[in-house]
Amino acid sequence: MESLSQLWDSMEITESFRFREPVDEIKAARSRYERVSGITLVPWQVIGVIHSREADCDFHCHLHNGDPLTGRTIHVPKGRPLEGDAPFTWEDSAIDALAYDTLSGLGGWDDIATTLDRIERFNGLGYRRMGLPSPYLWAGTNHYLSGKYTSDGIYNPRAIDQEAGAAGLLRLLGYLEVS
Repeated sequence: MESLSQLWDSMEITESFRFREPVDEIKAARSRYERVSGITLVPWQVIGVIHSREADCDFHCHLHNGDPLTGRTIHVPKGRPLEGDAPFTWEDSAIDALAYDTLSGLGGWDDIATTLDRIERFNGLGYRRMGLPSPYLWAGTNHYLSGKYTSDGIYNPRAIDQEAGAAGLLRLLGYLEVS
C-alpha cells in the first residue's frame, strides 16, 4: 500500500456531495473546536473532522465515539470520561477523548502523514492491519471503494462507508494550505 503522504498527494474527491454538509458544519463550529484546540494543541480542523466522523458534528455526543453526553461512553472506549459527572459538556468530553487517544500536547501537525496517521489511530488500525486504505480517511475519494467495519470487530467487505472521509474533509477545509 502507498504511504499516507502518497495517498494524500494522489487523492481526488470523487463524491463531492458527501463533503458539502460536514465541511459547512465544521466551519460553522470552528470557534468551539478552536477552544478545545487551545487546550489540547490538536488543530481545530482535526478536531472538527473527528467530530464529523464520530458524531456527525452533534454537540450532544461524545467525541470518543458518538455516545450521548448524558452518561459515560458505553461503546469503545467504554466508561469515558473517567472524571466528572454526567451530563458532560462537549468540550470536557472532547478534551478527554483527545487525551485518551494521546493526541493532546503533540507537535508535528504540520506533516500530513503524521496527521493522517493520528486520525486513523483514533479510529483504529484494523484496516491497516489488513493492508487496506481506511474508509475513515478515504471514503468519498479515489482511494476507497468498499469494505467497512460495521461494528467493533466486525468487517464486511461489501459494506460501503457513507460518510465523508477525514482526508477529503481536511483537504476541503484547506488544512496545511499556505494562504
